[in-house]
Amino acid sequence: QVQLVDSGGGLVQAGGSLRLSCAASGRAFSTVAMAWFRQAPGKEREFVAASSRRGEMTQYADSVKGRFTISRDNAKNTVYLQMNMLKPEDTAIYYCAASRWLGVPDAPSQYDSWGPGTQVTVSS
Repeated sequence: QVQLVDSGGGLVQAGGSLRLSCAASGRAFSTVAMAWFRQAPGKEREFVAASSRRGEMTQYADSVKGRFTISRDNAKNTVYLQMNMLKPEDTAIYYCAASRWLGVPDAPSQYDSWGPGTQVTVSS
């Protein structure tokens, strides 16, 4: 099991940027794929981005392609989500998650460890 703590959320104006971080402990970090999901009020949790175990593969939701970048530093047991050109519709609680699946899984059911979440609010 991996323990995750995500951080870096906040309030930002549309067009601005934020960088989320997720620190991991427990199971060897390089043995898990990592992802970011988000959940807006009244909506289901949705996939945002994923990185394979060593970071050689990434996947993004269509809604964030070209604006968000997922990266990981296995030496620091940390995964990041750089979010640029933020839009009001990006407002949500963002969760990092860890998966023992190979590749870049994109379904919540494929992830077995979750961070507590960090709030991102984008004002128009």
